[in-house]
Amino acid sequence: MTNKQNAIFSYLDELYPDAHCELNYSKDYELLIAVMLSAQTTDKAVNKVTAILFDKYKSVEELSNAKLSDIESIISTIGMYKVKAKNVIGIAQGLVEKHNGKVPHDKEKLTALPGVGNKTANCVLAELFNEPYLALDTHMQRFAKRMGIAKEKDSLEKMEKNYLKFIPENRLIKTNHQIIWFGRYKCKAISPNCEDCKLKEFCKK
Repeated sequence: MTNKQNAIFSYLDELYPDAHCELNYSKDYELLIAVMLSAQTTDKAVNKVTAILFDKYKSVEELSNAKLSDIESIISTIGMYKVKAKNVIGIAQGLVEKHNGKVPHDKEKLTALPGVGNKTANCVLAELFNEPYLALDTHMQRFAKRMGIAKEKDSLEKMEKNYLKFIPENRLIKTNHQIIWFGRYKCKAISPNCEDCKLKEFCKK
């Protein structure tokens, strides 16, 4: 491992030894829906609406039969709520009709569900099944560019490949969460807290 890798992983372990997914869920389909809802909004905002959503609809079967207007009303405080409301019902229907109500342990089957893209599928596979997948959210993308893991114009596919080379597989899921927390609480897009950061020597900002 290079000095840069050692410095980054040691600092992330120091800052966030217990980093984890901050979306609240108690069932597999709840995580899938929460991750889908989290696109272009915060986990905190998603947790507020899913607390109401999953209390009203206590099973995936109930969600699959929900009225679109009711879902829209519950999640109206988050971005793109009309599209996401359709996806909530579509995901629930897909799980009931094709997967016996269970979230499939298969990326192709996951991404065939409404509103489930590469990032959402990767997040679910890592969180539910402990598979070595990366969720490339905005914090991960910003960190890669600032730390020189990826270039400004790199595609998400290229960035993911670079990360998979940079982070050892046995700490991939943990480091993914740590970088998200680092971007969320310290290395922010605007006004990052650089003063006492131990990664300044590697940072392109």
